Amino acid sequence: MKVTEIGEFGLIRRFSPPFVAALAAGELGIGDDCAVLPQPDGSVLLATTDMLVEDVHFLRRAIVPADLGWKSLAVNLSDIAAMGGTPQAAFLSLALPRDVEVEWVDDFFAGFKELADATGTALLGGDTTRSPERVVVNVAVLGRAAADRVKLRSGARPGDAACVTGFLGDSGAGLELVLAGRQAADADEAALLRAHNRPRPHLAEGAWLAARPEVGAMMDVSDGIDSDLRRIGERSRCGALVEIERLPVSPELARTAARHGWDVTRLAAAAGEDYCLLLAADPGGVAGLAADFAAAFGRPLVTIGTFTGEPEAVRYEVGGREAKLAGHGFDHFAATGDG
Repeated sequence: MKVTEIGEFGLIRRFSPPFVAALAAGELGIGDDCAVLPQPDGSVLLATTDMLVEDVHFLRRAIVPADLGWKSLAVNLSDIAAMGGTPQAAFLSLALPRDVEVEWVDDFFAGFKELADATGTALLGGDTTRSPERVVVNVAVLGRAAADRVKLRSGARPGDAACVTGFLGDSGAGLELVLAGRQAADADEAALLRAHNRPRPHLAEGAWLAARPEVGAMMDVSDGIDSDLRRIGERSRCGALVEIERLPVSPELARTAARHGWDVTRLAAAAGEDYCLLLAADPGGVAGLAADFAAAFGRPLVTIGTFTGEPEAVRYEVGGREAKLAGHGFDHFAATGDG
């Protein structure tokens, strides 16, 4: 049997149980955005890591090294945000082919440091090695959070509102431009490319939401909400019903998709790498939560649907009628999928 037959998450389910069973009381490992390690002072240490591989996660010819440096840190900081934490330290490992110029590495670190400085994340070490062909970037980040404010994927309940903290599909649209070999033709396309190359981790939003009792579960939108709703559903033993007309789409994406004939719904639901936050909120308190969020951040917290009692099933509706999604979230090992 090949890994393509079970997919990324099937692979994780295959090897993870004995490691999860071996955890000490209060520790959380595989299955959430970060590992959680309780500390003597009542806080928790958060740990996360992500790998970016050339020609899988990025095209070296299509992204400037400073943007790649920024993005390699941003995707990890987004995991810290999803747990309501504050980043503290990062560790970076680079595998570089012989053809990489020193100036490329200088620019990569300049982009990495720009985001590190902006978020108070210290680079404390890592590793470098030679790669036979492609650039490989691995980043690990440590953060801190109050133990009683960590929001896990397992906290959603049937009836909870499914909400997001930002637009969906912009990064996927930027990827469409990259894969087509297009430079930005206008300000809209430039914004979409920036959303793909320089995502903004929602750290302030995550910390704010973690302090709210209305929020039961939270994770970042990395593989697309279609996949990420299933990840919450897997941990919370519930499903989700998404109202397609509620998916928040930016004006830049709407205009660009109309010009190119793109399927906006597929991009918003399945393209991934938006790195906003997806959360479950108590239905009785979501209106007040959204009003306070808008006052705090100057933009809406958007309810896109409802968590249901159908375990791991994600369904879509338009105008109250069932709809099908053309494409699903990204899976590294699946034979099919977007990303």
